[in-house]
Amino acid sequence: MRLLFLGDVVGRPGRVAVSERLPALRERWRLDCVVINGENAAGGFGITESICDELINAGADAVTLGNHSFDQREAMVFIARQPRLVRPANYPPGTPGRGATVVETQSGARVLVVNVMGRIFLDPLDDPFAAAERELSACPLRDAADAVIVDVHAEATSEKEAFGWFLDGRASLVVGTHTHVPTADHRILPGGTAYMSDVGMCGDYDSVLGMQKDEPVRRFLQKTPGSRLEAATGEGTLCGIAVETDDATGLARRVSPVRLGPHLEETWPRHWD
Repeated sequence: MRLLFLGDVVGRPGRVAVSERLPALRERWRLDCVVINGENAAGGFGITESICDELINAGADAVTLGNHSFDQREAMVFIARQPRLVRPANYPPGTPGRGATVVETQSGARVLVVNVMGRIFLDPLDDPFAAAERELSACPLRDAADAVIVDVHAEATSEKEAFGWFLDGRASLVVGTHTHVPTADHRILPGGTAYMSDVGMCGDYDSVLGMQKDEPVRRFLQKTPGSRLEAATGEGTLCGIAVETDDATGLARRVSPVRLGPHLEETWPRHWD
């Protein structure tokens, strides 16, 4: 299968980049499954139902979240009725929504999508490793799923790397989100799991992590209360990771970073062209 994971969509620039580029990429690369992290899609803070529908209509098979899952209060309601929207599985019991979902591709293949949130420098939720173990045990690769994608929404690269090794051989892709900066460590681990510490963001990189520059810079200089952070408004760059899996094992056999747009050096899986 051909899988594409796109990093945190930040505000309108990220949404426009997805809506304008993804439909053509699905056809050009013959993608079987696309997963997008959408936790910053609503002006940088959370997601709304209409924006979730927008990402799905653009070609997302599932949308993952993170620490901004419920910044938009309407998410408390619509997340329960949208089976393709996934919040971190290690939120406490009783939290609305689901921490994993199974996507069926057009060919009938099953893709398990799991979302967990790290605990280093973020809210101390339940154990993300135990949550991932629970979800993968309920729907293991090869037995119940033809591919497994795990979005580790975390600040610390050490925690993300530990997740990669923890799930090596049991997931098709373990990918980090949250920091909005793409890392250069994409690779296939010895057990066959594709890994990348952070996939970056879909947003305007003429910014501070997708936000207009003036207020973040002022906060570092003055350390005083100021205005609300606002999403940048320039042209968005699409950042992601492309993985090709082996049909027999569900593990990765090719992995490539994806960066399409201004400000960053462009790259894509040329072997798919």
